[in-house]
Amino acid sequence: MSRRKKTTSSNRSGKKDSWTGDGKKDYQVGYRKPPLHSRFQPGRSGNPAGRRKGLRNLETDVKRMLSKPIKVKEGGRTRIKSTQEGVLMVMREKALRGNERALDRSLALAERFNNAAAETAPAEKLNADDQAILDAYVAERADAATAPATAETNDNRAPIFRAGSDKKGPK
Repeated sequence: MSRRKKTTSSNRSGKKDSWTGDGKKDYQVGYRKPPLHSRFQPGRSGNPAGRRKGLRNLETDVKRMLSKPIKVKEGGRTRIKSTQEGVLMVMREKALRGNERALDRSLALAERFNNAAAETAPAEKLNADDQAILDAYVAERADAATAPATAETNDNRAPIFRAGSDKKGPK
């Protein structure tokens, strides 16, 4: 099989070399070698606009979606309520009709948010006897934390052999 000589200079991809306007050979255009006119200019970003400002995350989108107003028929009249309130109304109706899943969710929400007010209420003041018991307990725990821990040793114990030691254990 004979080989033919190439008469024109070309690179592996078969594209011809690019030339600058003054007749000098610049470089081969090809994979990862764009032509000069389409390259990024020095000192100029390839992404001039950058990330959009005010790009929201999922939490923001969910809050925004749930706060959008919708029209709801209630008692023969059309009222405007938030999407969140409309969803809760639908869940309430399903729970009242016997849907177990909606009932469980409603009870879970009620337990979570109805008890929130009780947790934030100020605690009742303890009487003197209960306060004395708590103070003695706190003092006892503080003393135990600051005292050095002493361990009782038993000299009659068998020696402990660990894997990799050169001593053999008891047989």
